[in-house]
Amino acid sequence: MSETVLVVDDDPDVARFVEVNLRSAGYDVTVASDGEEAIERALEIRPDLVLLDVMMPKLDGFEVAQRLRRDPRTSSSSIIMLTAKALSADKVLGLSSGADDYIIKPFDPVELLARVKGTLRRAREMRALSPLTGLPGNIRIQEEIRRLVAEDQRFAILYADLDHFKAYNDHYGFVRGDRAIQLLARLSTEVAADVVGPAGFVGHVGGDDFIMIAPADVAEEAAGELCRRFDDCAMLLYDRLDAERGYIEVEDRQGNATRYTILTLSVGVASTARRRFAHYGEAVSVATEMKQVAKREPASSFAVDRRTT
Repeated sequence: MSETVLVVDDDPDVARFVEVNLRSAGYDVTVASDGEEAIERALEIRPDLVLLDVMMPKLDGFEVAQRLRRDPRTSSSSIIMLTAKALSADKVLGLSSGADDYIIKPFDPVELLARVKGTLRRAREMRALSPLTGLPGNIRIQEEIRRLVAEDQRFAILYADLDHFKAYNDHYGFVRGDRAIQLLARLSTEVAADVVGPAGFVGHVGGDDFIMIAPADVAEEAAGELCRRFDDCAMLLYDRLDAERGYIEVEDRQGNATRYTILTLSVGVASTARRRFAHYGEAVSVATEMKQVAKREPASSFAVDRRTT
């Protein structure tokens, strides 16, 4: 699958020049002519890279870059700023707004393609996105939690996974199992966007395990909403007969049939609302412990650590 590039420039000649060269190199290109359209298109296509002009009407490139970085749906997109200014202050402003690199106009196709290839290569190496969900993997999850701990910020970790997923996977196969994982990924990013807002972060630990990071004061609302939305969609993962009777039957290695109810979701919440975490491992350990507490309930549920030490 070719990588997707969003080109944002209010000069149609420049936009066309960039588009033609990128398409010739094998990239899937979408064009936007101003800052507001850029944000709309970015949320729609989730580009791998945004080539973003600085000087534009409505919203300038700096503001667009900041908004893309704050939104969990586009935070992992790479950004290259296109600027006619060679002043170091403008470069610093672009990089501090969230850009990964910058190109000074006018530029030639060789430089353009080299910068694009280099930025995308670094992004693949650094973000280590899950190939199944496209969400940040363990490296980025650890970086984000370590940053919050080091900065002594108030935050909460929501550790979510599916109950009886192995039985579902054995019964329906890996393709259907992957669809269930992708559903949870989509719902997690939607809840992060709708409930948590710009401070939200969603990562894919692996398998059916996901991490959401949110401000401490909205963590319980986010956990409850994630459970509710998953329950609303869970039946769609099943064949009609299984959905109607409310369970599937799976044989163990001894040939004994066991009934498993419709998939549910368990979420453990570790929060700094009442305590501080000394390091990344402590925060994740508490969230994991709370997830096991949530699993004691037969329905989708969440459990919050309320200890002070």
